[in-house]
Parts: sequence; structure tokens; C-alpha cells
Amino acid sequence: MFFEGDRIRAMREMILANDEAGRRKALEKLLPIQRSDFEGIFEAMQDLPVTVRLLDPPLHEFVPHEDANQKEMAKEMGITVEEVRQKVHDLEEVNPMLGHRGCRLGNTYPEISEMQARAIIEAALNLKKKGIKAIPEIMIPLTGTFEEMKMQEKIVRDTAEKVIAERKEKIDYLVGTMIEIPRAALIADRIAESAEFFSFGTNDLTQMTFGYSRDDAGKFLPVYLEKGILKHDPFQVLDQEGVGQLVRMGVERGRSTRPNLKVGICGEHGGEPSSVEFCHSVGMNYVSCSPYRVPIARLAAAQAVIKEEAAAKANAGKKAKKDEGKGKKAAKKKK
Repeated sequence: MFFEGDRIRAMREMILANDEAGRRKALEKLLPIQRSDFEGIFEAMQDLPVTVRLLDPPLHEFVPHEDANQKEMAKEMGITVEEVRQKVHDLEEVNPMLGHRGCRLGNTYPEISEMQARAIIEAALNLKKKGIKAIPEIMIPLTGTFEEMKMQEKIVRDTAEKVIAERKEKIDYLVGTMIEIPRAALIADRIAESAEFFSFGTNDLTQMTFGYSRDDAGKFLPVYLEKGILKHDPFQVLDQEGVGQLVRMGVERGRSTRPNLKVGICGEHGGEPSSVEFCHSVGMNYVSCSPYRVPIARLAAAQAVIKEEAAAKANAGKKAKKDEGKGKKAAKKKK
């Protein structure tokens, strides 16, 4: 959503800004673009909930790293190539996947979350005016502590209520989070005080639980699979023994605080049959996956329900036989 034409220029202008005023000026250019994008998504999905994840990638992904592109950017922005290079250098991180991204971006630069929340709510209200119902669910990425979730929730809600007051028109929306850091699963009961829904980001949750880098695991995973150290590639098939334990714990603890907590999964595992069955067994409401995997996910979800019902019938039959046996024994004793 940020890489095409004018939007990447505005995004880079925001990143290169030296202060909040400069960032807000650039974000004003991004606001109508984001609003238009969300209007299109909500219209296509009318009457259905749409989960929007706030900005997640580290900022260095949006700046040019090649000399030619840096020169072009300097010319566009009216600054020196050295200034661009310095900013790109400043944004470099040793381990960007564990760096300045997700809710950490939104909490250090709240104006980014404000712009996105405004774009989402304004888009939903614009469609309401046209008689189209939009149901936005705003998702905070990479939450690891209650405090950072609460801070992001406040920014989103304050912005949303401000827009609602300006427009004198109400809209229903939810604020939730991605559970993709092991710590978040462990303190899910606290996070659910603030989050109205959870989406388990099992790509990152698997990466952080195993300590395997998704980008580098290809060097040893084939050997691990060949030698039987692992039965499956954990990035393709959910590791129910370890990662799954965190997921189950997160669901249970989250619902101990908020019984009606909406829970789902987003990531590669959402379209893998055994993983979908596991998601059903822990009481998730939905799975999300790549479009081409949707038919597989739907079939796996249906099969999970059928298996569960068959197991329940079998257990009920066993119980009935056991009770019948107890009844016969009691009758004999009576005689």
C-alpha cells in the first residue's frame, strides 16, 4: 500500500523528516491515499468485517539503498545525497525483524497510527453515507506488553472518536492485536483487557519460539527433516507441541478476561489442513490465508467439525454403554 508512485515519495518524505511537524506534513499527503484504499476494500467487503493491520515493517524497507535511487530521491526532496545516505544509514538495524517495527513504530511516532486510524474511520463513514456498511477491525501488530497495546489502543480510539465527533456520525469498530511474540501469549489475559480480538501471527510466533530465522532456516531445515530432528517444516505445518501450546494458552488466558474475545490466525498455517484442525480444537473463530489456499482451509475447517462431532458421538456411545453396564450391576446387587 505504500510502494507505488506518489505514495512511496510521501512515505520517504515522512521517514526523512527531522521532526514531528515534518512527519505530519508528509502524512497529510498519505492520508487521502490510505482513505481511498480502505474505501475500496470496505466496499468490496461490504457487510463483512475487515481486519486492517497498522504499519508493521521497519522503515528501512521504504528507503532506497542503491546510489542511483538515492540521488533521484535527493533531487525530488531538494536535499543532498549525503543527507539521504545518512538517513538510510541511521535506519539500518542488525536484526530488523526484532527491531523498530510494528507497535514500536506507532508508539515512537504516534502520528503514523493517528493517520491510519483516521483513514480507516473516515473511509468507513464515507461508505456509510453511500448506504454501504463497513465493519473495520483495527489490529495492532507486534504487541509484547500490556502497556504498548494500551498506548496504541488509546491513540486509535482517541483518533476514531475525534473523527466521529467531527462528522457527527457513528461507526462500530474493534481494536485488537496480533499475538506473534511469545510474551504476548503468556500475558494474554492482561492484553485482553485492552484488545477486543486476537489474531495469532504464527509466522513470527514460530520464528521467535524456535529461534529460527525464516530467511536463513533453509540452510539447515532440509537436513533436520531428512534426519528426523523435525517431522515437518514448522513454517509450513504448525508446531502443535510447542508453538501450539502458546496459542492454546493465549486463547484460554485471553478469554478468561474477555469471554467473547474474537480469535483467529493469520499466516501460512491458516491454509494447512492439520493446522486448521488444531485452530478449531482450541476454539478459534476464523483462519486467514493466501487466496489460493482458501478452498483447502474451508474444506479442512469443515472436516474438523465433522471429526469433532463423530468423536463426540463415539464418546456419548461409550458413556451410554458404561452407564448401562453400571445399571445392570446395580440391578444384580439389588436381586
